[in-house]
Amino acid sequence: MRKLWRVFLYTLILINIIVPSVQAEPGDLVYVVPISGTIDPGLASFVERAYDEAENSKADYVLLEVDTYGGRIDAAIHIKDRILASPVPSACFVKHKAISAGALITLAGEQIFMASGTTIGAAEPRVGNEKADEKVVSMWTKELVSTAEAHDRDGQVAAAMADSDIEISGLIEKGKLLTLSQKQALEWGMADDVAANREDVLTKLGLGGARIITADPTAAESVSRWVTNPYVAPSLLAIGIAGTVLEIFTVGWGVAGTVGLLSFALYFGGHMIAGFTGWEAVLIFIIGVILFLVEAFLIPGFGFAGIGGIIAVAASIILASPSIEQAAISLIVAIIGSAILLAVSFKFVKTRKVWSRLVLGVKQGKGLGYVAPERKLEVLFGKQGVTVTPLRPAGTAEIEGDRIDVVTEGGFIPREAQVKVVKVEGTR
Repeated sequence: MRKLWRVFLYTLILINIIVPSVQAEPGDLVYVVPISGTIDPGLASFVERAYDEAENSKADYVLLEVDTYGGRIDAAIHIKDRILASPVPSACFVKHKAISAGALITLAGEQIFMASGTTIGAAEPRVGNEKADEKVVSMWTKELVSTAEAHDRDGQVAAAMADSDIEISGLIEKGKLLTLSQKQALEWGMADDVAANREDVLTKLGLGGARIITADPTAAESVSRWVTNPYVAPSLLAIGIAGTVLEIFTVGWGVAGTVGLLSFALYFGGHMIAGFTGWEAVLIFIIGVILFLVEAFLIPGFGFAGIGGIIAVAASIILASPSIEQAAISLIVAIIGSAILLAVSFKFVKTRKVWSRLVLGVKQGKGLGYVAPERKLEVLFGKQGVTVTPLRPAGTAEIEGDRIDVVTEGGFIPREAQVKVVKVEGTR
């Protein structure tokens, strides 16, 4: 009996020596980074900071938990590049969906785990509701291919997620975009394993007992993500422009000016936190506003100061934006939106006198004695008459019994001279 016990004990010792432990070594550290919501420049800035902290803390692994429908491709490429460049290995866990730009980020992980019922793919680049041009599709497809191949995954399968012209026998026919279920992703080598939750992923990575640090965005980063959203940024600009202009032309300081300045502060502050710009954009914007004020209050008409203000404000927005395309979209939407807001607002607010420099507000109504002539003077063409007053060159002539204001071709004509109508122009 004692011999059997010794054999059993020795067997356990051998198993512990031969079979590697699936538990983390003492001191193992894992950074968990959530990739959720819209993929935007603010998220890219947050991921950049999380990786910096993970590297400085000498983390053993970074686990990206993915749940997104996608977003901006430039932000996704930035995140992908940061993942691949990091010396800390990364794993991606698809909790619900890794669609569009989320697919590229997921493919950048050295290992991919997917929960049951999750999907990855449908990464066609789009502009609004339309498919992007061929140049963008080609560039984005190659990004997916190269990222997949960086970890020995099938680049052709990755390409089919973005390009509907690609056909793969037994998987996807031509004319359709590829979206893989969790089971298909495992079958085609685009995912490494299935996992129920974070703990399951860590156990399969051999980090079951590791110390976990969850990277959460700061309050400033959360505001930055919201501000840099491609839908929110143009709206803030529209509100800022409308509020500022409304404050200039209306009596007193009120809600419009406060809301306008707050909108501009959010726009530039959010883009500064995201790392897209510095104080130079704010300085140029302030110069533009000063030029507008000079044009409105000190210089009649619209000239150098007004044009300079437009150029300065546009330049500041371009400097603050992540790309020229985004700046152009933001400016166009902001101009249209602010024009609508101003048109509605000016009907309900009392404006300053400075508004009359730009818009003629005088009405010549009948009650004030302004009555336009109703007679059709064309019927007098070719008729003859007699001058009632000297024409110097304007004066009065009697034509067919009516006194008519007339003008000569430039010469002087005395009183009671015979005249003939040689031209009629409107009421002249």
